[in-house]
Formats: sequence, structure tokens, C-alpha cells
Amino acid sequence: MAIDALVKPLLALPLFKGLTPLQLTEIVRRAERIIYRPGDVIIAEDETSDAAIVIVSGSSVRINDNGEAPQKSGGEPLPEGAMIAELAMFIEIVHTTTVIAQSPVKALRLTRQKMHEMMQADTELAQHFSSCIITRLKLLANDVKAVDTLMEQATIAPPPPQIRTNMPVDAHPA
Repeated sequence: MAIDALVKPLLALPLFKGLTPLQLTEIVRRAERIIYRPGDVIIAEDETSDAAIVIVSGSSVRINDNGEAPQKSGGEPLPEGAMIAELAMFIEIVHTTTVIAQSPVKALRLTRQKMHEMMQADTELAQHFSSCIITRLKLLANDVKAVDTLMEQATIAPPPPQIRTNMPVDAHPA
């Protein structure tokens, strides 16, 4: 597959926006090119990962949290161009879901080792990824603050009014 066809999915991913064509080409050049057959497990829940995976072509499905196989539940389809386990190219993570190929899937594996090597050689690349992650963390922090504010308001809210009846205080219904 031509390099341009492999770079194209990266161009649509926010993490790679703003990188130079040379940086994108180098990432693709160092990525492992993988072809998964229908039924192959692309990632498995509770397994440690050392790479992010970009779906270049083909269909894959995320198995439902209840563990049902895609044939029974349909699962959640992942579109071409989706990135799976994004943080795994930077840090060690454990997968929280399973993704299975439904058709032949061509993918790029962006390994942590290769990404670290590229970031050591190209500090602008490292700075780019660092900025992207910091921006995301700030957005997450704002979301958490908003939830905290809502929770605080819910606990401060006055109790609901009590319904008064005409029954005397010492009377008990039978």
C-alpha cells in the first residue's frame, strides 16, 4: 500500500493534526503494517498494550461490555480511520475492551518503542504530542469541575417540601 494511503487516516485524527508531512511520513514508515483476518482479535480486554492501532481499511467491532460476541449483539462498529488504544504508543496501558476484525482489516501499529525513538530524535514531535495531551487534560479537568459543581449544588439544595395532612400528630393510620 502506498505511503500516501497510509498517511491519510492519520490526517483525520486530532492527535496528528499540525504535524509536518515529513513527520507523518516518518511515523507511517516506522509503523508495523498488519492485516487482520475476519474473527482475529485486534485487542483483547485486560491485556497490556505496547502500541496504538490505526484502522486503515476494513471493518472491526468493539465487543459489548457484557462480553457478548459481535455475532449475537452486533457490537459497536469502529470506522476506518479509528485509532485504538491511543495512549499505548506513549505509556503502558491495559485494554478495557476487545476489538475483533469483521472483514480483512489493514492497520498500522504505532509501537511505544518506535514513537519514543522518534520523539527523542525530533523534539518538535514530542512537544506536539505533549501539547495535545495537556490540552485534553485541561478539558477533562474542566469537565470534572463542572460535575463537581453540579454535585455540590445537588447536596446544597433544600430538601423537598413535606406534604402536610390534616391528621393529628399522634394519630397513626391503620
